[in-house]
Amino acid sequence: MVDVDTAMHASAYGGRKKKRGEGDKDDDKSSRKIEPFRPDETAVKEVADAYSMWLVIVMGLSVSLFMRYVLMPTMTEPSKVLWVLPLALAAVVPSVHKVVIPARYYELYTNGNWFRACFLFVFSWLALSFVLSNPPIADIAAPMPPGGIDIQDADGIADSKWRGGTYTIELDRDEAHIVMGMAVSDNVDAAGAHIMVTLMRGDTTYVSVNDTAENLTDEQALFDSLDQGEWLRGNKTGLTSKKDLGPRVSYRAEDIGLAWDLGMLGPGTYLLHIEMSESRDDMGPWETNTWTADWTIKVSQTG
Repeated sequence: MVDVDTAMHASAYGGRKKKRGEGDKDDDKSSRKIEPFRPDETAVKEVADAYSMWLVIVMGLSVSLFMRYVLMPTMTEPSKVLWVLPLALAAVVPSVHKVVIPARYYELYTNGNWFRACFLFVFSWLALSFVLSNPPIADIAAPMPPGGIDIQDADGIADSKWRGGTYTIELDRDEAHIVMGMAVSDNVDAAGAHIMVTLMRGDTTYVSVNDTAENLTDEQALFDSLDQGEWLRGNKTGLTSKKDLGPRVSYRAEDIGLAWDLGMLGPGTYLLHIEMSESRDDMGPWETNTWTADWTIKVSQTG
């Protein structure tokens, strides 16, 4: 049996709960309201975005043409300014918009617009620069050995490692028969590349070459005659096909493999200097593309 006071309290609590529930439902309804579509404002915003897109594309193309046909011909080799200057120009993208775009469109731009505009500017500059600086229009890449150097496996070699321009060979005896190999790779004409290679230890010269790759017939013949599976660094495998592509120093069909028989070498540090260059009438913008490197062959005895 329920007394009068208990019944009145329960009724009052139920009324308050119902009112709060009704208020929550009203809030949910108001939060689910869809903002009205304003076609005029949307059309203006799309026009503003289109202006911004074409402006930064034209800006990127203009910078690419200036770098390729005005700045690069005044240089003799690649320089940091070729990428630092265009990237720095991304900072003036908002200012260029303010000067070129009408005020009623410029006022609609947000930080998101500036981010997209800077990204599109950099992409446009990179894309056209790549087209203008590579075959068939031009060639700014010098010939180079695509996989560094390698040594043929031989009796007496216990271990080897190639890292950071240093080839380390560990012998289990006083000396071992060493054969060094590398390749010449180029975008257009690897055979016509000029090769200069010297290998020295103190006053002793083990290799001295200064000729075009196509004229180094003895070196090519030696490389081709060697067992392609006996290079110490092993063979390169395709990322997707998983096929054996050949020695790491020369795995493309267009590469020209070269090898030198260094004879019996003992412990010591051997200095290797390599310079590869090319010069053709159709290269542009530079008369000569040159690649150089100074590497080291370190031979040590383990026992």
